[in-house]
Amino acid sequence: MALTASPELERRAIDVVRGLALDAPDRARSGHQGTAMALAPLGHVLWSRVLRYDADDPAWPDRDRLVLSAGHASILLYSYLFLTGYDLTLEDLEAFRQWGSRTPGHPEAGHTAGVEVTTGPLGQGLGNAVGMAVAERVLRARFGADLCDHRTYVICSDGDVMEGVSHEAGSLAGHLGLGRLIAVYDDNHITIDGPTSLAFSDDTAARFESYGWHVQRLGEESEDLDALEAALRRAGEEADRPSLVVVRSHVGYPSPAHTDDPGAHGYVITGDDLLQTKAVMGLPAEPFFVPDDVVDLYRRAGARGRDARRAWEDRIEAFTRANPAERDAYDAAMAGGGLPGWAEKLPTFAAGGSVATRAASGQCLNAIAEVVPGLLPGGADLTGNTGTGLKGAGRQSREEPGGRQMAYGVREHAMAGAAVGMARHGGVLPAVGTFFVFSDYMRPAVRLAALSQAKVLFVFTHDSVGVGEDGPTHQPIEHLAALRATPGLAVIRPADANETAHAWRMAIERQGPTALVLSRQGLPVLEGTAEAAAGVARGAYVLADTLGDGEPELILVSTGSEVSVCLEAAALLGEDGIGVRVVSMPCWEFFEAQTPDYQDRVLPADVPVLSVEAASPFGWERWADDVIGIDRFGASAPGDVVLAQLGFTADAVAERARDLLDALSEEA
Repeated sequence: MALTASPELERRAIDVVRGLALDAPDRARSGHQGTAMALAPLGHVLWSRVLRYDADDPAWPDRDRLVLSAGHASILLYSYLFLTGYDLTLEDLEAFRQWGSRTPGHPEAGHTAGVEVTTGPLGQGLGNAVGMAVAERVLRARFGADLCDHRTYVICSDGDVMEGVSHEAGSLAGHLGLGRLIAVYDDNHITIDGPTSLAFSDDTAARFESYGWHVQRLGEESEDLDALEAALRRAGEEADRPSLVVVRSHVGYPSPAHTDDPGAHGYVITGDDLLQTKAVMGLPAEPFFVPDDVVDLYRRAGARGRDARRAWEDRIEAFTRANPAERDAYDAAMAGGGLPGWAEKLPTFAAGGSVATRAASGQCLNAIAEVVPGLLPGGADLTGNTGTGLKGAGRQSREEPGGRQMAYGVREHAMAGAAVGMARHGGVLPAVGTFFVFSDYMRPAVRLAALSQAKVLFVFTHDSVGVGEDGPTHQPIEHLAALRATPGLAVIRPADANETAHAWRMAIERQGPTALVLSRQGLPVLEGTAEAAAGVARGAYVLADTLGDGEPELILVSTGSEVSVCLEAAALLGEDGIGVRVVSMPCWEFFEAQTPDYQDRVLPADVPVLSVEAASPFGWERWADDVIGIDRFGASAPGDVVLAQLGFTADAVAERARDLLDALSEEA
């Protein structure tokens, strides 16, 4: 529905938004004024003319998605969310960047209604938008355009296109032919240090053309509402390639003193400068001035999509009546979960065999694919190596828009960023794989997944020095500690194939991101793990007590491939009459969430604990009296040789356990 408004009212509405972009940072004495001021006309065109949304229902699944990759301009987003009628008030704008406010310094999904993804670190939003466009295409191909037919818009800055993730994401989007993905590049020539010419002379438009994007160079049209709308609509007509609209804006406009001033990237328009800028726009000095006619204009804009949303609701009701089973699949996909009874499809592995946990993970993936309809796996050119290949699945591409197998290429950062976008979009449960050591390439996106509780399965394989001959460049040491330090991320390192299946169940049942940390080498399938679903869900459990039900003299606690080593060491100690408990602790985060009573039953406070893990010992002091870990980089040799040389054998663990008991005895 077209919105009727005079050019004069539209221009005044834009200036009111510019006033808010001045006032909120001024009240906070912190923030980014200039970019929001420069992009107010673009924001007006998007929210009042182009975007399909209903402010009364921010979660409407078929809404257009808008990502502010230039998250420092958050006051622009907040202003339009407030004005168009989302659950945000003028008082929220007045509390910009303050403790407990709904208007933090950079947008946070799940914290503020209408914010689609958590942005701030530059380039991330562009990667997220690529994932959103993939999710939209997958859903449209699976369930039809009656249920899914929208576009993804992303606003990016000079900093966004400089960051390396933008190169990866842009290349991937062009290769996939993601029509309905529309990026606006705010080419304002400004960075914090000064003009972009200090460090940047790329032809960004030509770069994206080389990726296969449709590119429009608007030049000095940042104030021309009709030109901006026409460009966005042309971009929206592209079905088989993403679009980039390049517009030259002027940071801080129309400030007499600070237009095109690098300082206006931050908080610099204050005092008399602020009042003079308001006078240029014909605004009163009053802070947070929002006249009724401007509110009315934008509230009408916020309701433009209401009829479309109601028509969609009618269509999905008709779809439900005609296809109840498909509706169940749609709901499961949107929830990132499985159909009823899905977990029964997970495999069980007989004790005594040997299976790499990466291989077991691949078997789990394939076993549940049909009953977890949103599952979309893929690897960073390591699909076979990481067990993220779906047998018989078509490859996601412009030729096969419903393909359920992603090929990300050697683009770990874009892969992770896109996965966050898919999860935040809904309808897709991304499972993305690479070698654990390369999680370093993914850390910013993994962190934002945790911050926004995006439901992503990060499948990290080749989890220790057991990688072997590839040597220390490919052997993770500090990576477990780094991921465990990330709030909101569940890191699960299963001991064997059965614990891996239990880990998959937890990853799909829980909300938020999960990292599965899996072995390259075969691991013995252990007695008792098939029945350990509850133990894995609690993060740690008693796997074995060597001398029956009596109180143990020592506890060996471990994760992953070292659990079997601890069982062997416990047997050796048992031959000496030493009662040893072996605890498998696949997930610290789950164990930390248990009651003190359960924690004490697994790890009694009066029993010495020795932890064993082929990784940095950092953090284990919370649970253990002594730690066998690795405080150096690995070496190039067969994996079993490296593990043995670094002390991960039953004999070495048993000897260290005796030393611990002797030392404690002497202290007593």
